[in-house]
Amino acid sequence: MNDTNTHGILTQDLTGTFVLSMAAFLLAMMLTPIYTYLAYRYKFWKKQRMTSTTGEVLEVFTKLHAEKFKRNIPTMAGLIGIISIVVITGAFNWDRAETYLPLAALIGGGLVGLLDDIINIRGQGTGVAGLRSGLKFAMISALALGLGWWFYQNIGVDAVHLPFIGDWELGWLIVPLFAFAVVATSNAVNISDGLDGLAGGLLAISFGTFGVIGLLQGQVLLAGFCFTVVGALLSYLWFNIYPARFFMGDVGSFAFGTSLGVVAMMTNTLFLLPLIGIIFVLEAGSSLIQILSKKFFHRKVFISAPIHHHLEANGWPETKVTMRFWVIACIAGFLGVLLSLAGGHV
Repeated sequence: MNDTNTHGILTQDLTGTFVLSMAAFLLAMMLTPIYTYLAYRYKFWKKQRMTSTTGEVLEVFTKLHAEKFKRNIPTMAGLIGIISIVVITGAFNWDRAETYLPLAALIGGGLVGLLDDIINIRGQGTGVAGLRSGLKFAMISALALGLGWWFYQNIGVDAVHLPFIGDWELGWLIVPLFAFAVVATSNAVNISDGLDGLAGGLLAISFGTFGVIGLLQGQVLLAGFCFTVVGALLSYLWFNIYPARFFMGDVGSFAFGTSLGVVAMMTNTLFLLPLIGIIFVLEAGSSLIQILSKKFFHRKVFISAPIHHHLEANGWPETKVTMRFWVIACIAGFLGVLLSLAGGHV
């Protein structure tokens, strides 16, 4: 194939990908007033957490965000992105091999999060109303195992790529590994959704990174899906940056987190996911360390967990934490693309 043909195909692929992204952005912007009307009409207010996972009163968290929760802030805005992505993908980018699985993950994770949000909104008082954590974990795990089985049985993938080494044949064991990646990523994204603009920005950067990797691998439709998500997330960020007009809720964090884990598996870059999503790893890791330390040593490692609250408690303004985490995520994304090229992923 000559250079002219190669350039023409690349231009066509990039054009189609970015058109999908822009379409999702515009559709999400058009849907936002409808959501906003319904959110204020039916009072989709986000309730402040009062107790931690270990049952302790969240004194530091409550003090840090007292002003924010004096006003009613709607949640479940992740529905806007989900609807936009489903419409754009279903109409213009539907493919059984490349976009079915991440779209199914987006919808499935969103349904689990939606149920949790509805219970939270309808609950009485300001406690941690919602699905029990064990039930929520079981539902996401069942979803992830189902997606993993489809990945193995219908797409026919039974190996993962080790950077600079080669493929690691796993057979049916790819299913539990797939499920672990999806569950871990969805929970990490959910934990990271604690500051205005934080999770939305990190997700946009991560999906954009995997979109670039998908293009380099020739998975153009999967790349198109990734950039469709980016477009929807940029619309969300327009209203979610400080001070937030609304939150994505568990419906958004679980939908996007579940789909992100699937995209990492489909690009065969599982072992690059912890780098590309380094902030998600730090957020989830800090929460786990805090829980284990309190349980076994009866002391805190962080003033407040996850780590973004620890930095706030040390005097960092919310906007500084968010934007510096975005910068770190961008650097990690660049490194992820470089390693995917050097490590034999493309």
